[in-house]
Amino acid sequence: MPSEMEDYLFDLRGYIVIPNAIDKSLIDKINQLVNRYVLLETNQWKGYVHRRSKNEIQNIMEAGDPFEHLIDHASYIDHLTRYVGGDDGLFIDEAFVNVRESGGSTPLHSGAHKRRIRTQFRFHNNQFRCGQINMLLALSDIGSGDGATMVIPSSHKSNLLHPSFQSPQTRSSLEEVAGAIEVHLQAGDVLLFVDCMAHGSAIKRTLGERRILIYRYGPHWGHNRYGYQSSEELLARLTPARRRIVCPISPLGPP
Repeated sequence: MPSEMEDYLFDLRGYIVIPNAIDKSLIDKINQLVNRYVLLETNQWKGYVHRRSKNEIQNIMEAGDPFEHLIDHASYIDHLTRYVGGDDGLFIDEAFVNVRESGGSTPLHSGAHKRRIRTQFRFHNNQFRCGQINMLLALSDIGSGDGATMVIPSSHKSNLLHPSFQSPQTRSSLEEVAGAIEVHLQAGDVLLFVDCMAHGSAIKRTLGERRILIYRYGPHWGHNRYGYQSSEELLARLTPARRRIVCPISPLGPP
């Protein structure tokens, strides 16, 4: 279970980092599989995996056993259950790998001021109720200049719109946004953060690829963000615990 300090920091900042969450051998296997999918053209499919855009490879849970291990990995699954408030069950509404080369970045987005149900942050009676928690796994070392994820700590509780949302000049470069910090990670580290925290990424200035994997967890009643469906082959391979997360509510109809 999360420690008292992890609970405190997650409540205060909206995020925590779990160092060395995934061992190097599993990271290597994941990267070897990702190497096959980066060869896809945009909007091309390989099985049930979809190269949705230049940087995103979606529905990545279909890519093989290493990705299935991440569904309920022991290093963070209890954290996710605690922070989503998942006593009734969890659901992964998006699973993708982001591969970025020099020059790319993600602009500032989200924030508590939007008051969206899907990304809400709530705490009551010693229970968290978060609409979406991002599990971000570093597949490569990400330091200064590598296009690190950037967050505005505590913005998951903000009542006011960050002024940079109103300025295209500063929104285009999160490095210029007051209050935003880079979260540097080593390959195998996991960043957990509530999606209503304002976030994005720095510009990647170094050579080579910056690789991350993101599984977004929410309550069991959620639905896939883009409508991707799990294959029967994947569901048949999963353990009962993993299947309850990937497909928590089975279709119901007459016999």
